[in-house]
Amino acid sequence: MDTIQNVLAVIVVLGLLITFHEFGHFWVARRCGVKVLRFSVGFGKPLWSRFDRQGTEYAIAAIPLGGYVKMLDEREGPVAPEERDQAFNRKSVWARIAIVAAGPIANLLLALVAYWALFVYGSTTVAPVIGEVTPGSLAAQGGLRSGQEIVSVEGRETPSWNEVNLQLIAAIGANGELDVTTRDPAGGATRTHAVPVQQWLVRQDPPQPMSSLGITPWRPEVPAVLGRVLEDSPASRAGLQAEDRILSVDGSPVADWVAFVDVVRSHPGAELSLTVERDGVTRDVTLMPEARQAEDGENIGYVGAASRPVEWPESYRREIRYGPVAAVGQALSKTGEMTWLTVDSIRKMIVGWISPSNLSGPITIARIAGDSARSGVETFIGFLAYLSISLGVLNLLPIPVLDGGHLVYYLIELVRGKPVSETAQAVGLRVGVALVGCLMVMAFYFDLMRL
Repeated sequence: MDTIQNVLAVIVVLGLLITFHEFGHFWVARRCGVKVLRFSVGFGKPLWSRFDRQGTEYAIAAIPLGGYVKMLDEREGPVAPEERDQAFNRKSVWARIAIVAAGPIANLLLALVAYWALFVYGSTTVAPVIGEVTPGSLAAQGGLRSGQEIVSVEGRETPSWNEVNLQLIAAIGANGELDVTTRDPAGGATRTHAVPVQQWLVRQDPPQPMSSLGITPWRPEVPAVLGRVLEDSPASRAGLQAEDRILSVDGSPVADWVAFVDVVRSHPGAELSLTVERDGVTRDVTLMPEARQAEDGENIGYVGAASRPVEWPESYRREIRYGPVAAVGQALSKTGEMTWLTVDSIRKMIVGWISPSNLSGPITIARIAGDSARSGVETFIGFLAYLSISLGVLNLLPIPVLDGGHLVYYLIELVRGKPVSETAQAVGLRVGVALVGCLMVMAFYFDLMRL
């Protein structure tokens, strides 16, 4: 069932992103007087197509990993004399720049609208309150203490742990000090801590900002009660059911859910003797955690079960909601922040501060899309917005075959006063295809390594 949901979710996500991207090219091309021959979502043989009154074919193709807008162009085939004024290559360089840039801009606009909708709809998050501080850690050296709420990192507000992680990851490579502002448990005045860092998170694969800082988020006590058991999982095959309470493992009492998870993770492929309580009746169960590789390469146990949800105290909840007008500014700020984070992450990957294993291909995107869809509409829309920004930024990279590569050619044409030679463009195309191909192979390889 999860696999089907993942596939459906990624089809929806990629379908929306590709459609918006290509519609940007299409809409501006039409406004510039260019004849569009085909608007295709997907590559390969069309599964469905139709023509409009202007002769444009709209198609949905078999391979949903991209799309394209085919325009009338004398470089790609003969053009009737009466239609030459509608050819892409006959348009001014500024018109061609507008048409090419419109795709990535459409992705950024989609993200802007998505974030605006999230801010208007509102969400409830958990305050980033510190649970424990590891003695001698960077956090301890900076004076952070248990019970403090992190209100900002490097001057940016952090109303949730997600925002704390985001700002800490954005600081990868920092040397010197990180400014972390906290509020005491009693809700008193804020205080800014100078946390000493050196080559912060550089070449850490994957980045672990919380453990590197030396803090553990505060969480309410979670009883060792199953809230959900996945189909065909080790827990399901062992006969475990939702609402089962784990009393002991191998004769040792289980205090809470965290203790149970720790035992499971440390016993991949080993049989565990569980004592569980179901409907007031105690029974013994044999559970064998499946061995899986964590993101850091460590083998851990996995059983395919989740805890029963617990209520967070009201004082630890933070509601984020804005009016329609105020949400515009917030959405612009969020889109700009995430765009810069994406650009900066690419730069840090190029210089070696971030491992290329963080590249994600269709398998990882499908898994995250499915997980976000199961987590709720807010999470799904947030993931859609972030992925839309990533697609827009990646397409603006100055690599021939991508939109950014074409923009480089047109900027050179503006400076030189004449187009880049077709020979140079042909060489660039081969180089671009090779680069993009290598990136796709790498992303797919890392996808497989995460399975």
